[in-house]
Amino acid sequence: MGLLDSVLSAVSGGNPQAGGQAALLPALLEQVNNYPGGLPALVQKFEQGGLGGVVSSWVGTGANQPVSGDQLHAVLGDDMVNNLAQSSGQDTSSVLSNLSTLLPHLVDHATPNGSVEPGAQGGLDTSSLMGSLSGLLGKL
Repeated sequence: MGLLDSVLSAVSGGNPQAGGQAALLPALLEQVNNYPGGLPALVQKFEQGGLGGVVSSWVGTGANQPVSGDQLHAVLGDDMVNNLAQSSGQDTSSVLSNLSTLLPHLVDHATPNGSVEPGAQGGLDTSSLMGSLSGLLGKL
């Protein structure tokens, strides 16, 4: 299931967090694409932060391991979390809660073959994802 399908499924399933996740998604895509070194460097940051097994499950083709908001905050740091909060109009607690659901799906979606290409921007086709997302946001 793709990232947008996951968000749409959450919306249609009556998930009360779906609106917050949809609001966070464009900010998250921008942060990942603007991250120095792109998705490969972000994955490496998770590995260095002690979450190598977790992030490997997101990249790999199996089930995604869960991650907590506290774990995300420890790895991503205040700057990125605050930027996401400001960009999405959410408080940091909501960002971390929504991010714990979105980020594993985003990494999984960006690595369909189970690997991150070094030097690439992680395969995030922002224009395609954002085009699909615009229809979803109209439904919220």
